Amino acid sequence: MDMQTKEETKDLEKLYAETLHKVERGGITKGRIISVKSEVVVVDVGYKSEGIIPVSEFTEEELSGFKEGDYVEVFVEKINDREGIVILSRDKASKIMAWETLTSAYNSNSRVEGKVVGKTKGGLFVDIKGMKAFLPSSQIDIKVVKDMDSYIGQAMEFRIIKIVPPKGYSGILGNQGASIIVSRRAIVEEERNIKKEETLKVLKEGSVLKGIVKNITDYGVFVDLGGIDGLLHISDISWRRVNHPSEFFSVGDEKEFIVIKYDEGTEKVTLGYKQRKPDPWFSVDEKYRIGMKLKGKVVSIADYGVFVEVEDGLEGLVHVSELDWALRPKHPSKYVSVGDEIEAAVISVNKDERKLSLSIKQMMPKPWDMVGEHYKVGQKITGKVKTITDFGAFVRLPEGVDGLIHISDLSWIKHIKHPSDALKKGQKVDAVILSLEPDKERMALGIKQMTTDPWQNEIPVKFKLGDEFKGHVLRITDFGIFVELEGGVEGLVYSSEIDSSKEVKEGDEIWVRIIKVNVEERKIGLSMKNLKSGAVE
Repeated sequence: MDMQTKEETKDLEKLYAETLHKVERGGITKGRIISVKSEVVVVDVGYKSEGIIPVSEFTEEELSGFKEGDYVEVFVEKINDREGIVILSRDKASKIMAWETLTSAYNSNSRVEGKVVGKTKGGLFVDIKGMKAFLPSSQIDIKVVKDMDSYIGQAMEFRIIKIVPPKGYSGILGNQGASIIVSRRAIVEEERNIKKEETLKVLKEGSVLKGIVKNITDYGVFVDLGGIDGLLHISDISWRRVNHPSEFFSVGDEKEFIVIKYDEGTEKVTLGYKQRKPDPWFSVDEKYRIGMKLKGKVVSIADYGVFVEVEDGLEGLVHVSELDWALRPKHPSKYVSVGDEIEAAVISVNKDERKLSLSIKQMMPKPWDMVGEHYKVGQKITGKVKTITDFGAFVRLPEGVDGLIHISDLSWIKHIKHPSDALKKGQKVDAVILSLEPDKERMALGIKQMTTDPWQNEIPVKFKLGDEFKGHVLRITDFGIFVELEGGVEGLVYSSEIDSSKEVKEGDEIWVRIIKVNVEERKIGLSMKNLKSGAVE
């Protein structure tokens, strides 16, 4: 081994002197990794002794990825020439550089990236390059934030609105004495203003713009057009009837809208959505003719009828009376449901009043036409009593039409004061068709015609003048007493023929004598006087 010359020794001492001048306690320098040990990382910072950094200042990922020769920024904490020790810190170097970066960003009013890491009273905590900053709730967004928890974990850009550096490097480690306040709202406002400038360049009445639905109310939809909001009123959503805007839109939807009106002074924008397509009512009378059959979708049901969409934006109404041929149709919901595809016939078109009337029953055979084909006079039918009136009873046939049994056609022999005395609602009855007029939707029925008329031969033969019979008192009136004789035949004891010596009440059995038989008027006159002695008992 050659001995060093005096000149070489001087050069080496000079190099060490220069190195000592560069590597000073409290400064930041770049160091080259020599090795990674169990407790420390050995770093060469150009000093006569190598420096060490505790492994706790590195992540496991960093430690496993280090290789000899890699460079890291370090802070020189301590230099001990006697012991040949140089203590370095990666954390302090990072924080010093972070503060320099943040201070520079604050002075230049530039953006910084950070991650929301927690929530505190009045705002959120943000980590920016390892430094904790405070984001006030009022600076999160331009709108009121109701759920701050949803921001935790999100990375986003901020602007520093206040910064107070720590006192000396010793305070950097714990961020003590330091204060950083940031704003995301400033970024949102800046971006919104940029978008607004771009939007204003193309914003004019009649223009078509893309927008994002940001809020939905009962009366309309608020749309973000890019830095400026517009209102879409419920009446401008569709050419058809709209119950609520939520039928068409959800928050976050991106759609195209037409600018109907724009006020530059107030920056108020009125939007249209239905105007993207022509008004279908303009040509409704050309496309739809009376009698035309079409298909549609049930979109709404009311007590008075069913609304059917026949094309986009065009609805027709099937009135409740046009749902069924029945005289009293059921509730519309008993026939169809929302979403059903149906067929209907056009029965009227009114362009000016924007009304399209449809019929479902016109698609079905008319019941009276069916009755005209399947029934004839003299035919026997079976039906149920549907309605009872003072003059008769209506009987419902299987086809859904009603025939009338007049009170005079209920019985050959009984004097019926009211149809309810002989029939009950819902009662099943057999009857004969007496007359049939399908074109006038009329049918007359008779119950008594189911049997032979007893007045033609039976009654005149059985009840002869002078004959005496026992009967039941049915009714007592001012002009006489009605008595039921054999076979249900009724007769009247004239008031002048009542035996005043006898007290008579309804339900009593009394003997009477035939004093009159009028076949044409179908009346039998009776008397309680001049009875045979045998009948008195």
